[in-house]
Amino acid sequence: MATTAFRGARLAVAVALSLLSPVPVFAEPHPVSPQQAVAAALNSNPELVSLRKEAGVLDAAAVRAGVIPNPTLELEAATGALTGSSDDNNLSLGISQEFLLGDKRNKRRAVAERDQAAFRWLLADRERLLAEQVQGAYCDVLLAQERLGLARRAIELNRQLLQVAEDRLAAGDIPELEMYLVKVELTRSEGSLIALQRGLLDSRAKLFTLMALAPGESPALSGAFEAKDVPAKGVVDLKQVALQNRPDLKALQATLGKSDAEVALAEAEGIPNLTAGVAVSRDASSMEIGSVEGRETAYTIGLKLSMPIPVFDSNKAGQQEARAKRSSAEVRLQGAVANVEREVETAHASLVNAEKVRVLYRSNILGQLDENLKLTQEAYRLGEVGIVAVIEEQKKYFEVSDNYLAALHAREMAFNRLQSAVAADINGGAQ
Repeated sequence: MATTAFRGARLAVAVALSLLSPVPVFAEPHPVSPQQAVAAALNSNPELVSLRKEAGVLDAAAVRAGVIPNPTLELEAATGALTGSSDDNNLSLGISQEFLLGDKRNKRRAVAERDQAAFRWLLADRERLLAEQVQGAYCDVLLAQERLGLARRAIELNRQLLQVAEDRLAAGDIPELEMYLVKVELTRSEGSLIALQRGLLDSRAKLFTLMALAPGESPALSGAFEAKDVPAKGVVDLKQVALQNRPDLKALQATLGKSDAEVALAEAEGIPNLTAGVAVSRDASSMEIGSVEGRETAYTIGLKLSMPIPVFDSNKAGQQEARAKRSSAEVRLQGAVANVEREVETAHASLVNAEKVRVLYRSNILGQLDENLKLTQEAYRLGEVGIVAVIEEQKKYFEVSDNYLAALHAREMAFNRLQSAVAADINGGAQ
């Protein structure tokens, strides 16, 4: 009895400890890289998953397009019982088959196959756009994290400045107002940190939604803004790569091919189908010659051919509709080609401009700005400048640093946008 009580107490303690211990929401052994984020989104995004499921509808349509029409069984019976000739009757059993003329079966299959191809390229284009969205959301998170680090740096510098101001106030070198000005700056920087933390949460939530992570999963991110080189290929070469690789253009090309197949099918639909049938009949009758009554049974085999006469309808309306769709698909393809070329031009120009801004900050501004801040802080410590000069220099330092982060973000976004517009990596490989 004592042993049982001891085991029960030990079990209760274990349960209590398990309830009090923190439960890890997400255990991620390694931080998530941009490539892993894109892969997770492409694998688990609900919209893409549903589109992949819808591909089965087109597969069924392709199977249906190649199906041969079913034969028709015909059974006919007649009796003379209602007309006073009960011994006279007829029984006929036949089967008929419709034959598709004009190669309709293969042409229907061609339409279905081109529809499948267009859908596959459309799915690939959705994947391309989602990858661009994930990369953009990842860059937004990186920018929010870098700004958060800059805000913590501002708080640290303001605390150091407050310590110097308090020391100088105790020594009687400055009025009390200067210390209060530093306290205001410290409070303002702490408030900015809280706002940036909220912005980081929003950016991470957007990224994790695109990645289709379960609620509560919050992995760390391992990416950073990288100084990638501007592609060596010119705009003309990048346009050619885009025209060859863009899945939305390939989808429109497949749609145009489908329209051509629909025109051919519509012309074939103007040819009527042939229906052939064979039937076996049994005719039973009675006759009376004099006072002698006899019965006669006859068996016959018949062949039946039937075909509609295209006098009033030879599918002219269907042919007109198919040609109109074909013209519309051709115009859409031409417009899409122009839009892709314009998109590549814009993305390339944005990348070049963003790179110029980044280089300008990196080579000419940041180093001098950091040196100016150190000199101003040291001058205040020595009593050579007032507190306002230090505060203004710090504001300038963090404002320019924030602009530099924005320039890095813009450069990364422009790089991703160009890569998405070309539908290939910068080295020219297809994505």
